[in-house]
Amino acid sequence: MGTLKHFDLTINSENVFNKDEYGKPISEDLSVILRRNTSKTEYADIAMRTNVSFSTIRDVVYRTNSLTKANAEAISLLIHAAFENAIAYKLQAEGDSLFLDDLLKV
Repeated sequence: MGTLKHFDLTINSENVFNKDEYGKPISEDLSVILRRNTSKTEYADIAMRTNVSFSTIRDVVYRTNSLTKANAEAISLLIHAAFENAIAYKLQAEGDSLFLDDLLKV
């Protein structure tokens, strides 16, 4: 969590977004999920990789800027990072629960 695990990953943003999604902010649900499951470090790594500025990525995530063909690859990579992080958080929470359950012996 905190860095892209597969930095060489290539994602075709055309498979992630429909053409009617361009020119509009991303959905509120996607915005919340990306904010909850990604870090500024991931924004910075993706910005360097895609030549989309950190501030553009942030603004799309926070819905103050629209999704465009120019920033779609960066957002697609961020979605992938969020997916990986969500799985990692789930596994971590399950391990924590088992440990705490054993301590409490409930």
